Amino acid sequence: MVPLFLSEPNWDDEAGDNETAHQIISLLNQLGSVIWSLMISGGRSEARLWLCNAVSSISSISPHQQREIFMKLLTSKPTRRGLASQLLQLVFEKRPRKAGSILANKSYLLEKFFQGNPKRIMQWFANFGDGGGLEHKKGAKALSQFAFVNRDICWEELEWKGKHGQSPAMVATKPHYFLDLDVQRTVENFLENVPEFWSSSEFAESLKDGEILFMDTKFFVELFVELIYKEDLRDLWEVISEFLKEESFSSLCHHLLISLEEGEFCIFLELLRRYINPRMEPKNFGNPSYLLEFILYKCGDSKSFEKLLLFNAIINERRQLLRLVDDEECQDENEQVKDIVSQMCKLSTSANTLTSILKECFKTKTIEAMKLLGLYSWVIYYRLSKECHMLGSWESIFVSNGISYHRSDKYSILHHEGSVEESDSAEDDRATIKRRKKKKSKKKRKRDFDHDDSYDNGLLDFDTSDSMLGLQSGGGSWLLSIDDFSTSWTNVDLPEHLSNYCLSTWIKWLFSKWSNVANAWLI
Repeated sequence: MVPLFLSEPNWDDEAGDNETAHQIISLLNQLGSVIWSLMISGGRSEARLWLCNAVSSISSISPHQQREIFMKLLTSKPTRRGLASQLLQLVFEKRPRKAGSILANKSYLLEKFFQGNPKRIMQWFANFGDGGGLEHKKGAKALSQFAFVNRDICWEELEWKGKHGQSPAMVATKPHYFLDLDVQRTVENFLENVPEFWSSSEFAESLKDGEILFMDTKFFVELFVELIYKEDLRDLWEVISEFLKEESFSSLCHHLLISLEEGEFCIFLELLRRYINPRMEPKNFGNPSYLLEFILYKCGDSKSFEKLLLFNAIINERRQLLRLVDDEECQDENEQVKDIVSQMCKLSTSANTLTSILKECFKTKTIEAMKLLGLYSWVIYYRLSKECHMLGSWESIFVSNGISYHRSDKYSILHHEGSVEESDSAEDDRATIKRRKKKKSKKKRKRDFDHDDSYDNGLLDFDTSDSMLGLQSGGGSWLLSIDDFSTSWTNVDLPEHLSNYCLSTWIKWLFSKWSNVANAWLI
């Protein structure tokens, strides 16, 4: 039986076992060290990615605030070129026309994009229509329009594939003649002899939809980074500012935080702390995202970064940590975890155990208290994952911890005494169904097996519903009183749900105790 310690502690009770509490806290610190070594065995990048994902779920940041946070990062020293590059790629993807309009105003910069690159020239300028309803597109349209308007200065630069060139009058009546244009040589001539084309309205118009950005995203990202930091282009900064306000905070975090170095990420967290609502409501501690906000608000400084990584892992990545522990290459750590959990099981036999631990947590700093309770909740998760696989084991957990429940497929409520609340008519209905199944089963056996003496009518009658078998084999689901029977939980999800519920409950109690002592939690 796994004790969840869901009975509210009596803070005035002097019967606590301080020695046991100190032993358990020592074991929890050992467990934290083992988990941390597993987390960073392949580097800290995965742990940081977990934290990035968790931060992206924060919902209390307004559009104005998220713009302020990322703008401060972009404009701080030293230059955040990696962040800017990642952001520009996102702008290209989500708002190509916004970026295209910036490029159109700087169209002359694209001369070097096409110089010495026949592939790009053909890709952008060789899209002439055939006269059958297909119009010139992209650079081809720009090239033809500019050539007609400025034929007095550039028509001789057009190179034709035939024996002789085409006159403006002939091409005007038959636009498909442009299909005979030697595009590569013509554009190369324009690069050398017609600089007016590259700053013309015709060429700029072809760039406004931003399609050209995807011909070589890396080139244009680098170009725009230069426009940001070297030219300090106001129009581009306005586009970025608008985008940072319009895009969701979740999307920005997912795409941008991965580009930050650890020091930059710490600066981001420091900025984020300034905008997190300090009015913490204990009723929300069941939400891991809210719990993370609480921790960030209290302890989001760079000195606590490693503890923050650990705390986030044990509350938001419990399954990933268990996979790390169970990895074949981590047998030493696996045995250490087993030994620590085994020792804690022997020590955690009294209902006063958690009370003693909470009293010790009350004396320490917020981040340390949260870490200890988080680790204890992970021990709960570990034990539930390892020890509870069958229907009976889950029922034992619910009953022994005073959790009312019922099976989501039968809708019969079982209270902690083990009684079943259901109507007589429901009982009668099940009995009728049972008799029908038996009768049908006997007829089927007689029909199928009369010819075979190796079978008889005494075959076992498996009076077990599919849903019952599902629960015993890991399937099925439960409805629990701890969330007002509002959600159906499978056996796979129960360890995480229960351990998270334990953690939120314990923190509520600690929060209540802190709030009753003036300024005690402003450490």
